[in-house]
Amino acid sequence: MFITFEGIDGCGKSTQLSRFAKTLKETGISLVVTKEPGGTEIGQAIREILLHVDNNHIVPLAELFLYEADRAQHVSEVIKPALEAGKWVVCDRYFDATTVYQGMVLGQHEELIELLNNEASLGCQPDITFLLDCPAEIGLERIEKRYNNDKKKDRFERKTLNFHIKIRYAYLALANKHKDRFKIIDSTLPEDQVARKIREIISPYLPEKG
Repeated sequence: MFITFEGIDGCGKSTQLSRFAKTLKETGISLVVTKEPGGTEIGQAIREILLHVDNNHIVPLAELFLYEADRAQHVSEVIKPALEAGKWVVCDRYFDATTVYQGMVLGQHEELIELLNNEASLGCQPDITFLLDCPAEIGLERIEKRYNNDKKKDRFERKTLNFHIKIRYAYLALANKHKDRFKIIDSTLPEDQVARKIREIISPYLPEKG
């Protein structure tokens, strides 16, 4: 199984992914937990470029190519080998994030992004994508509480409320387009309730105890 977590900044996906991974491990599933960008050593260097606050002048097309370069390395080095070995892969963001951020919101051509996503992913498509959804205002409030000052925020976390609103609705539109794969979770609910809803969705795929 290949499972991805998506959502706006501050939606709680990283927290829920961590809890989800713990649940899988407790059932005895062999898994790899990873992220984009930055799931490899090369990816970490790319992540630093993409998220550094001093790189606001990066042009959208260069940004797109960097994300796809990270993905190509990530899939080849981590995701594809793990899946071929029979392991589950749980990833914090994947190609849907590129479709939303660089495509639907930042305006890169949809056909180009689809082509690059397909090439970089080497056919590795998520089986389930959990979209942790909440209003952008709540996401930004959570980011403010997470950090003591603005210096710790990355380049995207510093963007305007309007930008994050656009990201949220782009995700919802994409989820509506791919209803078979996306599972929308209301992440304004208490953390335990969100984790429970995710567990209910994945339960049919878990091995039976005993």
